[in-house]
Amino acid sequence: MVDYVVTGLSANSVPYSTALETQRALHAEVASGRAPDTVLLLEHPSVYTAGKRTEPHERPTDGTPVIDADRGGKITWHGPGQLVGYPIVKLDDPIDVVAYVRRLEGMLIDVLAEFGIPGVRVEGRSGVWLVDGNRPAGDKIAAIGIRVAEGVTMHGFSLNCNNSFDAYRAIIACGIMDAGVTSISRETGREISPEDVVPLIERHFLNNLAPSLASTRKVVSV
Repeated sequence: MVDYVVTGLSANSVPYSTALETQRALHAEVASGRAPDTVLLLEHPSVYTAGKRTEPHERPTDGTPVIDADRGGKITWHGPGQLVGYPIVKLDDPIDVVAYVRRLEGMLIDVLAEFGIPGVRVEGRSGVWLVDGNRPAGDKIAAIGIRVAEGVTMHGFSLNCNNSFDAYRAIIACGIMDAGVTSISRETGREISPEDVVPLIERHFLNNLAPSLASTRKVVSV
């Protein structure tokens, strides 16, 4: 069983610090068995967050504040028009963090396919990409950065829906200099909001993630 909780979209977007406090409290509940696996779905007001591998030259050079996060990965941006998902889920033993990330990517690829967008993985780079003859280095459409403690995940993924790209110009997003960014709306030529995407995340999450979750070990054949 997985609970999906929409904590704030659009005008009700959730500040990053508030969402982090919610994650930490829920993490303790899931780790102790007092709460079920839960996926928080939300938007953030514009914010830069830096994972543990972020290097100084990848940060904004204009003094824009950056929140250092206890997740993997490098610097990224969150903001209006981007759907952020924080799965707080207990992983099955033996814990395989790489497999968990690959399954998150698979879930996002399935969501994008609903819009006719051919998302792919790129070897050596996490997240989901669009690669073709016009962009051989790829445009990133979804980012992933996680943390696992006590066998339970925190942080998660962000999927560009109908966000602006201006904020990416101030950073080297995810530490990758030779790639761009894109969104569902840009690729489809129509306005697709985070609210439009939430039901698709709920539809595809468990189909992809069940093999990694402790709560499904007795009912899933791997």
